[in-house]
This record gives sequence, structure tokens and C-alpha cells, in this order.
Amino acid sequence: AAENVASEYNVPREDQDRFALESQRRADSANKSGKTDQEIIPVSVPGTRRGSPPEIVSQDEHPRPETSLETLSKLRPAFTPKGSVTVGNASGMNDAAAFCVVMEEEEAVRRGLVPLLSIVAIASVGVEPRVMGIAPVPAIIKAVEKAGWSLEDVDLFEINEAFAAQSLAVVRELGLDPEKVNIYGGAIALGHPLGASGTKILGTLAIAMKERKARRGVAALCVGGGLGVAMCLERRPNWD
Repeated sequence: AAENVASEYNVPREDQDRFALESQRRADSANKSGKTDQEIIPVSVPGTRRGSPPEIVSQDEHPRPETSLETLSKLRPAFTPKGSVTVGNASGMNDAAAFCVVMEEEEAVRRGLVPLLSIVAIASVGVEPRVMGIAPVPAIIKAVEKAGWSLEDVDLFEINEAFAAQSLAVVRELGLDPEKVNIYGGAIALGHPLGASGTKILGTLAIAMKERKARRGVAALCVGGGLGVAMCLERRPNWD
């Protein structure tokens, strides 16, 4: 599907590699500045050697901050001999867990909790499975219309980076400002834990919107089989 999207939406190899490099750079910057600490719960795992003490994992293990455009350009195509998708400009297959708590605003007030975000609209769509990576485009358009917004009204986007080709095609088709999309890097740098990625990007968006004092955000991703899902979220000034 990624090669199909790259071909049909004219996303060359060099553009994909540059996008992947930027994902790594943003993730590294966010990690070093502590911006993503709020969305990570440290986990204790058994020591690597028998009898050794447990190790505390407090950072994502997948990022490769030392990556360069030169090293990315030397990687072989992953799917077809003359393809443009590589392990370097695609997301990694990782293990992770993610959760969020959803409740009515009245219940949050009753419990003395300050909400992070309010769900304004949700949309899901289907596209041809062979180009499933482009599915966030109609999903985002549908969700934004349901919310009564325009794309220009949205301050930040979190769009899962299954592949650089897919991500670039989505950004370009929607005419989005790249500086508003995945500001802390994405799945190419951090990994794509199937089943957890949707909640993961929702958490990242919540933290990013709080940090930037953004009012409106959109989270979206493509799903195998041709499904696209998008959610419009809002943050109120009094939630700071």
C-alpha cells in the first residue's frame, strides 16, 4: 500500500527520506527537552543477565537520533526491487501499551479533575485497500466538517506515520503546514505499536496542545484494510 501511495501521489524516495529524518530530529528534540515525559510511564523489566537487578525503561527505545540522510539513502527498498519504501522511512513494529480516561465533563468536575481535551467530532471512512495510507485525508475532512471547523482552524495535527510516503501524501493532499503536524516526531522515529497507536497519538496531541496552548487539534490514522479514522479535539483556556 505504501508503494502504491508513493507512486499514485508522486512522493519520491528523497522526499520520504527527508521526512523520516525530520521525524527522528523532532523526536530526539522532544525527548531531550522532556516534552514527552508526561506521556511515558517508566516500566521495570527483568535484568538482561541472570541475577542482575531490574532495569527501568523510561524512554522509547526505537528512535535513532544518529540517522543521517546519507545512511537513509543507502537502505534497500523493503517491498519491491525498484521501490522507494525502506525500513528507514517506514515505522517500526514495536510493543507498547497506551490508555486514556474518557468521561462526561460533569463527572470530571465532580471528581475534581481538570480535563486535557474535549472530543468534538469523530469520523471513520473507507478507501481502496491498495491505497489505505491515504484514508486519513477523507477521514480528517469528514471529522472537521462534523465539528463545524475548517482545516485552517486546527492548530495541531497528530497523524500516525505508518510510512513517510503515506504521511507526506496526506499532508500534501490536505495542504497542511508541516510545522503543525507531528511536532514531536512520529511513528517513523518512535515506532508503530499496532492496537495502541491511536491512543498513543491522542496522548501526544494532548501534551502538545497543552504545551503550545493550542485550542483545536486533530488526531488521525490509517488502518489496514482501507479504514481511516479521525478525531477533532478542543482545549479550553480555563483548563491550563
